[in-house]
Amino acid sequence: MKTPSDAGNSATVAEAPLQARATFTSSLGVLAATLGSAVGLGNIWKFPALTGLNGGAAFVMLYLLCVILIGMPVMWAELTIGRNSRANTVAAFQKLAPKTPWYLIGVSGVVSAVLIMGFYTVVCGWIYAYIFRAATGALAVPPEQTVEVFNALYTSPIQPIVWQWIVLAVTSAIVMAGVTKGIEAATKRLMPLLFLLLLICDIRALTLPGASEGLSFLLKPDLSKITAPTVLAAMGLAFFKLSLGMGCMVTYGSYINKNENLIKNTGKVVAADTTVSLLAGLAIFPAVFAFGYEPTSGPSLLFITIPAVFRSMPLGGLFCFLFFVLAAVAATGAMISLIEVPVAYLTERFGWKRNLATLATALSMALLGVGAALSSSLLSEFKIIGRTLFDTYDFVTSNVLLPVGGIFIALFVGWKWRQAAIAENGGATAAINAFTVFLRFVAPIAITLVLLQGLGIIRF
Repeated sequence: MKTPSDAGNSATVAEAPLQARATFTSSLGVLAATLGSAVGLGNIWKFPALTGLNGGAAFVMLYLLCVILIGMPVMWAELTIGRNSRANTVAAFQKLAPKTPWYLIGVSGVVSAVLIMGFYTVVCGWIYAYIFRAATGALAVPPEQTVEVFNALYTSPIQPIVWQWIVLAVTSAIVMAGVTKGIEAATKRLMPLLFLLLLICDIRALTLPGASEGLSFLLKPDLSKITAPTVLAAMGLAFFKLSLGMGCMVTYGSYINKNENLIKNTGKVVAADTTVSLLAGLAIFPAVFAFGYEPTSGPSLLFITIPAVFRSMPLGGLFCFLFFVLAAVAATGAMISLIEVPVAYLTERFGWKRNLATLATALSMALLGVGAALSSSLLSEFKIIGRTLFDTYDFVTSNVLLPVGGIFIALFVGWKWRQAAIAENGGATAAINAFTVFLRFVAPIAITLVLLQGLGIIRF
């Protein structure tokens, strides 16, 4: 890793391989790739879980507000940094702010991507396993036994590792194919499939008797449900669910052509990502209420409540299978972008071939992931400050690295690099001026509150 003192020479190092740098070939490709990065388990799992835990529509309303005030400006900032620098997330800051420590934001992004994949691939492995179980009828058990089905997978010392490696093999194969033939081609197919599957599940859920109660829970806000922790939860979700602070959008931004309008692309991605979240809620909550389950079941909603819900409806096995396929599609798009962050760094900084860089990245993630995969079995007693390896990876990234990265990205573009960011987007407009104001004042304060809450420094 370069030090700030020699960062001034980094432009030369980074530019050599960028002569033939790959780019996304169309506006649709840009939208599909960036949407594929933003959409993930946060939409299918975390958004419904937090919505259920925080009172439904009131939380959704707060979330939408936070997306506009925090998520959109920071996403635009990251895409702008990437496109202007035409480099990986570390070299980007070395080029734009040479001989300064700003490049540490990029280093944090690479570390975050690897650590996130250490535990994210475990959860994605559970989803891949549930596709197999749904297809073979293994989920067709009485509702009270869905906990046993999940625990059999969760506590196994072998199954989580096998499924995790399958997940890494699938995503690595796509990344190895390159930016255009791999990432762009895959996401252009995965995103339409995701929307189609969501619509099928929505239609089925909304036609269930008693579904109207779940629809009201999701769409009719009860303002009495709004509390300080609810506001912070909405801010945190708006930031983290859009793949911000982890180098993904900077990396993808570096593959975007100059003729693309980054403001419009950001708006499209955020709108489509929010639509996916709401569609996921429409697929889940009407069915949950129709069969008398609790919407407040939190993280267990995906693996315990959902199979039980589908088991209770006609053709439930088919719709359970389709639901976990769409969850896998969403997760795969996000994982592709996470793998690409260190791959881009290794290929540009050290001149490695893409296949070698992808293989090295996947092996690193697999080694880290083994510890997370065994956190509920063989390594359940191994704790770091009271947390398993799975929880440690999650805590360090979600509560430390990502918010710190987001704060400094907002400060970098809002203050140090503001004029260059405006010029990169063709000059000042009302939207750009508003974004820079949010980056200067709103986003740093809001993300700092999320950071302090996550670290337990402030409590409400």
